[in-house]
Amino acid sequence: MKLNTFCLLSLGAFTITTALSQPAETILNHGKIISANDKESIYQSMAIREGKIIALGSLTELKVWQGPNTQVIDLKGKTVIPGLIDSHIHAIRAALSYSTEVHWFGLPTIEAALGRLKQAASSAKPGEWLVVAGGWTEEQFKEGRRPTQEELIQAAPNNPVYVQWMYEWAMLTPAAYKTLNIQSEADLPGGGKFQLDKAGKPTGAIVGGIVPLFDKLPKPTFEDKIAGTQKFFKELNRVGVTGVIDPGGFNMTPAEYAPLFNVWRNNNLSVRVRYSYFAQKPNKEFEEFKELTQLLPMNFGDEMLKFNGIGERVTFSMYNNDKASPADQDKFYQVARWAAQNGYTLTQHWQENASASSLLEVFEKVNQEFPIAKLRWSIAHLNNGTEATFKRMKALGVGWAMQDAMYLDGDKALHRHGEKNLERMPPINTALKLGITIGAGTDAHRVADYNPFIALRWMLDGKSASGRKLRGNDEIPTRMQALKMYTSGSAWLAHDENKRGTLEVGKFADLAVLSEDYLQVPLERMAQIHSMLTMVGGKIVHMEIAN
Repeated sequence: MKLNTFCLLSLGAFTITTALSQPAETILNHGKIISANDKESIYQSMAIREGKIIALGSLTELKVWQGPNTQVIDLKGKTVIPGLIDSHIHAIRAALSYSTEVHWFGLPTIEAALGRLKQAASSAKPGEWLVVAGGWTEEQFKEGRRPTQEELIQAAPNNPVYVQWMYEWAMLTPAAYKTLNIQSEADLPGGGKFQLDKAGKPTGAIVGGIVPLFDKLPKPTFEDKIAGTQKFFKELNRVGVTGVIDPGGFNMTPAEYAPLFNVWRNNNLSVRVRYSYFAQKPNKEFEEFKELTQLLPMNFGDEMLKFNGIGERVTFSMYNNDKASPADQDKFYQVARWAAQNGYTLTQHWQENASASSLLEVFEKVNQEFPIAKLRWSIAHLNNGTEATFKRMKALGVGWAMQDAMYLDGDKALHRHGEKNLERMPPINTALKLGITIGAGTDAHRVADYNPFIALRWMLDGKSASGRKLRGNDEIPTRMQALKMYTSGSAWLAHDENKRGTLEVGKFADLAVLSEDYLQVPLERMAQIHSMLTMVGGKIVHMEIAN
């Protein structure tokens, strides 16, 4: 029987109309659909079938794709962008503890941060740990300072509290010290020291040795890790993220990937994950990589989860090393040559341009024997890269995974580098003009906020969390350029530029319907943008239900 009526389902911000046959499964109508393709096309409507885009155009043009069973979503003029892909985020590690941590992301005051801690304490059991693992800075707080130990005690008098800032500082309450059995500096792991006030008395904070200190904290259960993985990835969906490139990280042993694999195996992943392996064993890195990858070829997995090679720590001696010796380079070369020979992508953490030549010399040497351009090797961070460095990267086909590191770390960077140098850090437009492929990201969550719209705003205004403008206008990209770095640029680093990163026919329907128009919203409001509806492969993974 043929029915000529439509079923209307109101879901707050959207009206979903379901008719009753083929050919498109879903049509998005009445929107501002930003393709972010080479022509920067903008459409009113999109048709989706079997997870992919089958048509884009005007309302009239897409009418032919609507059948009686097509789900029609009236966007009511909302802006649609390709799903955002974070090119460098420690998402797998962040997710492991996301459901058990207290989060200070984006909070404007210490009062609000302490309120969040107090709220967590009210529902916690006596003696249960409260942990703030990072993603905040005093620059975001109106008070312009970090919390004191006494403030943490007042907020959570019955719980041990641990608050971490970057990888440099942590404040613990007396209950936390007692639980960890830390009575003197001799009990601190990794060479950590007590921070002293002007009178020479301990403030309750520890500086240095933060990674081994964090390792002393209680670990979430396996069930907590699974719950955290699903919860964190859903939170990424809420801010428009549909894909991540994860570089591993400290303490990310093979066992720590089991919760992710569990979620993937049960078809509960809501973000496309491309992950690389980060060396964990000093002086045994080469053996570690060869052992782990025997049954893990490049691109092993499916469209939701794939192995993406090695990095961002390839060898210990070439990680955070500003003066790599010939012996350090040779050790790195052995691993890099093996990676190229076996077709592995490689991403390398590198901070300072002054020493970048020691890394590029290795890349160039490997390239003479095994061309690396097709492997999508990349350098992460490199905030003060120069034109000469980028030219060498371009010649090799090496990309740049660039993050908003100086948003949370701006005032510190200003002290370290000086105002004049910071005007071109990072040199986004310099790299773009030379043809470097840039994938934008955050490096969350220990050292940064995962919110891509904070990163996008920072790319476009150059202001740190304190509101101080650091980067000069010569290195400020356009809004479309910034968006492309977060979409097609990151897709390139994931070997997926032909599948996602733009909204074009034949590509995955990975998209976000935004709360405000990305191309028009005032910059001061950009960080408040979120997704009202997020799709991954045409499947709704997030929808905001209006009250």
